[in-house]
Amino acid sequence: MDQLDYVDQEIVLSLKKDARKAYSKIAQELNISNSLVHQRIKKLKADGLIKKSDLILDEKKLGYSTKAYVGIRLKEARFAEKVVLALQNIPEITECNYVSGKYAIFVLIYSKDNDHLRNILYNRVHEIEGVGGTDSFICFTTNFERSVPVIIA
Repeated sequence: MDQLDYVDQEIVLSLKKDARKAYSKIAQELNISNSLVHQRIKKLKADGLIKKSDLILDEKKLGYSTKAYVGIRLKEARFAEKVVLALQNIPEITECNYVSGKYAIFVLIYSKDNDHLRNILYNRVHEIEGVGGTDSFICFTTNFERSVPVIIA
């Protein structure tokens, strides 16, 4: 799916503002039928543009006061997939990416405090076969987060 038409774009923009918005409300706002909204959303999901709707929790209210980006170096490139599979078993790791440069993998970790982060790194991440080392970058504040823009090509 390379481009969105006007109706698709407006539906996506509406869902970005409120993913729980009723399809009937979207249809009313766009002056189109409910069935058209259902069809378009079904197609956007089938095409993979809409991956999922997710509940976003406030990590600080759950007691996770430390947020850290961690660059992971591998001993050898052949360990990459095995390391990623092991990282999936650490619930405090919420994002994992292959990257270029000094690190092979970059992860996002939420922890209760710095001691908890140290424990995750030393007793979980560094114990994974193939991990050569890590560098941590503590996040003081997230200034904003957003999805990519929706643009008609």
